[in-house]
Amino acid sequence: MDEAFWQAKWERGETGFHEPRPNALLTRYLPTLHLPAGARVFVPLCGMSLDIHWLLAQGYAVVGCELSRIAVTRLFAALGLEPHVTPLGALDRFEAGKLCVFAGNILALTPARLGAVDAVYDRAALIALPAPMRMAYASHLIALTHAAPQLLICLEYDPSCRAGPPFAVDETMVRQYYAATFLPTRIARHAVPGGLKGACPAWESVWTLTPHPEPAP
Repeated sequence: MDEAFWQAKWERGETGFHEPRPNALLTRYLPTLHLPAGARVFVPLCGMSLDIHWLLAQGYAVVGCELSRIAVTRLFAALGLEPHVTPLGALDRFEAGKLCVFAGNILALTPARLGAVDAVYDRAALIALPAPMRMAYASHLIALTHAAPQLLICLEYDPSCRAGPPFAVDETMVRQYYAATFLPTRIARHAVPGGLKGACPAWESVWTLTPHPEPAP
């Protein structure tokens, strides 16, 4: 699974992963991060998610990264925003108001380009990646955001019943990717109505990832 796979999905309009309303788990559990007013939230692999509409409506500044320029241009159009576009080598930065989105591969994004963020909201990034890519993604995300706290939503199901994406990411995997840097806490687990596209039972797990406290001097 590579860039061409996801680019082709957007070009063919195969965007069943795009939810028709802001994610209910985001709106319910983001307050557990206790973000200050106007906090800057990073949304990796953001697509044209309506979650961004909701975050902006709450007064947050939002920065995203998305492989598909189709998704990025549709996101700004849906918000009624005319972005200023800045080429940055392998990336293009789209900016308007409190929204900034980098179009391109997230692995090409650097901490200096991203700037400081107060939190990460990952609903569809980690579970979009096959196992061989997840550790590299998680390590890059930690370095990219200077280990900013995360609200992470994962999908759990029997992976033998269907191939991803979205991929099953269970508690063992979350701890494998993040426990060296964060204190992972599963704060909720909800059954997916109707299971995973009718193929098998599935659950959405909501995690907060809080950086380990600094050791006392």
